[in-house]
Amino acid sequence: MNMINRIDRAIDMTGLVIKGIATERMSAPTPCPEWDLRELLNHVVGGMNIFAAQLEGVTPDRDHHDDWLGADPQAAYVEAAVLDRAAWHRPDALAQTVRLGFGAVPGPMAAVIHSTEVLVHGVDLAVATGRERLLDERLCEEMLAVMRDIGMDNFRGPGMFGSEVAASADAPAYRRLAAYTGREL
Repeated sequence: MNMINRIDRAIDMTGLVIKGIATERMSAPTPCPEWDLRELLNHVVGGMNIFAAQLEGVTPDRDHHDDWLGADPQAAYVEAAVLDRAAWHRPDALAQTVRLGFGAVPGPMAAVIHSTEVLVHGVDLAVATGRERLLDERLCEEMLAVMRDIGMDNFRGPGMFGSEVAASADAPAYRRLAAYTGREL
């Protein structure tokens, strides 16, 4: 399965997860100890907007951690999803170089990073809200295999992924993916 299809599936899955989150729950904790639900969702929406802008060849109009959600977090996610999906479906998307916080990466690696980011944080949001039933286990399994193949050691550290934690081999794929990225659920 190609990475653009995985991005689409991660966007769709995360959209299902956030669709039912009540505004009053936005201050709830998440598996990312430094972020509550609103901050985590803002990070995801900001990332989607930034990737979309870069793939369109424009400079993002805000920083990753500025407020991307406004008064309607769900609408902000839907808008970002439309922009993000359209940008990744450009014929030249994978031929581009994308600038990330740690440097420039080729389009195919940027797609892996982006799909991982949307998917893993989608898992974080689902766990934080008790909506794990909405997770795409097949997608989690696929991304875990991709991440293991690539090797994530260069992406482990503050502000990225933590050290892998133990997970039972028979645990659901989303739990094994979370453990691989350093989350203790």
